[in-house]
Amino acid sequence: MMNRTLGEIALMAGGTLSEGVPSDLRVNGVSKDTRTIEQGALYVPLIGEAFDGHRFVEEALKRGAAASLWQADRPDAPAGAPLIYVKDTLAALQRLAREYRRQLPVRIVGITGSNGKTTTKDLTAAVLSASFQVHKTAGNYNNHIGLPLTLLGLNEETEIAVLEMGMSGRGEIELLSRLAEPEVAVITNIGEAHLLQLGSRKEIARAKTEILVGLQPDGLLIYNGDEPLIEEVLPELAEPGRMNAAAYRKLRFGAEPDNAYFPADVSMDSAGSHFHLGGDDTDYYVPLPGAHNVVNALAAIAVGRHFGMQPADVARGLSQAELTGMRIEVLSAPSGLTILNDAYNASPTSMRAAIALLHELTGYERKYAVLGDMLELGDREAEFHRGVGAMLDPERVEVVYLYGPLSVHTAEGLKERFPADRVRYYEDKEALAEALKLAAGPKDVVLIKGSRGMRMEQTAVFLMQSGG
Repeated sequence: MMNRTLGEIALMAGGTLSEGVPSDLRVNGVSKDTRTIEQGALYVPLIGEAFDGHRFVEEALKRGAAASLWQADRPDAPAGAPLIYVKDTLAALQRLAREYRRQLPVRIVGITGSNGKTTTKDLTAAVLSASFQVHKTAGNYNNHIGLPLTLLGLNEETEIAVLEMGMSGRGEIELLSRLAEPEVAVITNIGEAHLLQLGSRKEIARAKTEILVGLQPDGLLIYNGDEPLIEEVLPELAEPGRMNAAAYRKLRFGAEPDNAYFPADVSMDSAGSHFHLGGDDTDYYVPLPGAHNVVNALAAIAVGRHFGMQPADVARGLSQAELTGMRIEVLSAPSGLTILNDAYNASPTSMRAAIALLHELTGYERKYAVLGDMLELGDREAEFHRGVGAMLDPERVEVVYLYGPLSVHTAEGLKERFPADRVRYYEDKEALAEALKLAAGPKDVVLIKGSRGMRMEQTAVFLMQSGG
């Protein structure tokens, strides 16, 4: 993590030290939360609609903070406290992170996309860790606050940082890219997430390709070549003041064989997937089931090869990947029931991938789907939910359990192919879990998926704790 003097930090953040504070006082680390602040850290009092971190500056100092930022327009600065006065604490945090990143020899991989970016981040970090000292985005620290804090958490010895970049609207990925200045940019796909805010998939593609704005000269864009919208909007980045569209290299990955990296000889079970690259006899294994996760692994392999790794080292790192929770967690209930917990989030694209995985799995007596609402889809939400229902195959899925007000539309799509008694809608999540517990046996598998706001993981917890 960052270790600098107060004088250096004031200069990097564009601030001014309070009178009498020694400029050579050293600071180790940065925090925005007094509850977790560590001894000697810099406290950053951020301001939101319903909170103001300046109220907690004195508490942060009592808990061991070496100093704090202070926004100049905020009154009642604590007398004699070690403060750095800045115009805006959030902007100062972002500027401090950018300047610290520029002082390090670290190489940056930036990853964005509508779906799969966290999984691809985890897989990429695992691959690179086989040969390098690697730091990756933790949890959901992928926004205008989290990414600067991630940069400031880098050690001097870090060789490569793998940074996830999330967004909800235009301009957000551009900001993150300008802060991180990646050498490699990865775009996993363009889905339907954020349709409510952006209105169209093409506009989502424009938002995701903003990751190129901060790309280093002669940097590399690794992108899903199965998605034509990416190439369609790339020329727009040549606008004056943004970037030179000819100043970067491109590499395509995807399921189709016209990509530079595509899969071959894929086989999978509930624990993971084995595959080769087209034209390469190296055996790869990713500890995640599903064809979509094989495609995510292709991006990680491409990043590893960019950094000069040998195929055997890439394969070793990939096989040892540790994945962020609730992204196709494979759980075994006490009864023997296999649970595919994919409850972190949901969109039509990720729902389609999860259903395809459920269809592909073999070796189980019966397969069940537990699906919650997909949120933030705009005025086409009913259409998208009906489409999910139409994806499910009654020859390969025994019963579908639905939860949430929008899932009535999913039921409409299902009833075109499923008998009525194999489509079950619930307004009570606990009642759903109880019914599933009674139906599912030790040789069965159940997929659980829904948007984060639906908290569908509670169903998995119930099954794990109740022996279902």
